[in-house]
Amino acid sequence: MSPVKIFIVEDDTWYAEILKYHLELNPDHEVEVYDSGATLMRALIKGARPSVITLDHGLPDIMGDVLLKRIKDRLPEVPVIVISGQEDIQTAVNLLKHGAYDYIVKDDDAKDRLWNCVRNLRENIDLKAEISQLREEVQKKYEFGNIIKGNSDALLKVFRLLEKGAKTNITVSITGETGTGKELAAKAIHYNSKRSKKPYVTVNVAAIPQELIESELFGHEKGAFTGANTRRIGKFEEANSGTIFLDEIGDMDANMQTKLLRVLQEKEVVRVGGNNKIKLDVRVIVATHKDLMQEVKEGNFREDLYYRLLGLPIKLPPLRDRGNDILLLSEFFIQAFAKDNQLGKVSLSGDAKKKLLKYPYPGNIRELKAIVELSAVMCNDGVIEEDDITFNASDRVSDMFIEETTLKEYTNRIIKHFLKKYDNNVLLVAKKLDVGKSTIYRLLKSGEI
Repeated sequence: MSPVKIFIVEDDTWYAEILKYHLELNPDHEVEVYDSGATLMRALIKGARPSVITLDHGLPDIMGDVLLKRIKDRLPEVPVIVISGQEDIQTAVNLLKHGAYDYIVKDDDAKDRLWNCVRNLRENIDLKAEISQLREEVQKKYEFGNIIKGNSDALLKVFRLLEKGAKTNITVSITGETGTGKELAAKAIHYNSKRSKKPYVTVNVAAIPQELIESELFGHEKGAFTGANTRRIGKFEEANSGTIFLDEIGDMDANMQTKLLRVLQEKEVVRVGGNNKIKLDVRVIVATHKDLMQEVKEGNFREDLYYRLLGLPIKLPPLRDRGNDILLLSEFFIQAFAKDNQLGKVSLSGDAKKKLLKYPYPGNIRELKAIVELSAVMCNDGVIEEDDITFNASDRVSDMFIEETTLKEYTNRIIKHFLKKYDNNVLLVAKKLDVGKSTIYRLLKSGEI
């Protein structure tokens, strides 16, 4: 816990020492005393940065309200507690309006009130510091290289587009198959942009019932419909000054598309059941696994909304097109899983790596993560072998067609697969595949299988 630096501005030396002694009973308080407004301002001009200032309203060289304004002009974030010998309600109200944190009268309870004020401020200071630290950690976490693993040419192209998106407020439309990391890409753009310390709000359009989505996005007033017992702030208001991420935008119905278009054009929103227009400053990022242009052609998506949302288009490549990124991601997921589950060191054998590289991953990164985590559980002695890796049964045949090759090579792969399945029983495999056993023996002898 960092120390709280308190500046006491008080011309009454005896009273200043009483306040100083009382506050220093807390070892985390560092207290300095200034006997005039001029000495305080000189210290601030030279760079002194207090956490809190207590200010005597009746200083001989400058009135408290004037000094308060000068302090706030130079250090607007520093709370100022005004201490006065007079209990004047109007003066207190004016000082509070002009930025004073509190107004304390010099009486028998003044020391305790000041102590409580500083304690409350300390909690706020610590909370702000914690939030600032968390924001820095989140921003570091979502640096492009930390959030999206890989160095394939396909991914490097995506990185370049993400960087361009982060430098401006342009709307970004992210497309790609399910499981390619569209939401991670959206977060990377936000947390690397100038809005990184502002709200980031996610809405999965496909997960919200049609009758509720308008209220969810734009909010509603009390009594707007049955069950609306209180006012509710919508996601766009919640994201004001920051970023809203609309996932699966292609699933939005036609009526809602029209209302969204109006909000984007006017840059304002009206809550359901309300009349007040609320101005918006929101950066919009959308994502979908659908081909929106095709949806437009088929009449499922408004063309004008399509072009409004297109902005900077970023298409995330499927995992099968990212080459050795498969192994890089596998190692990352395996090590993270092993650490979380105290499995020790876990590695991939050469044959296991080859098997992982051949599979097409219809579920993309999400599927790869599930596959390698299971393999880490199934392996022995910390080494994942080929047989420890299990793919979805419905996709096992498709892994042969991930790359284009000759009919001869496909034939050899099929024979090799059946030999392994039937414990190298050549006669049985020849019968199953309706090929000559001499053909299989020849392939074995030549090393082709």
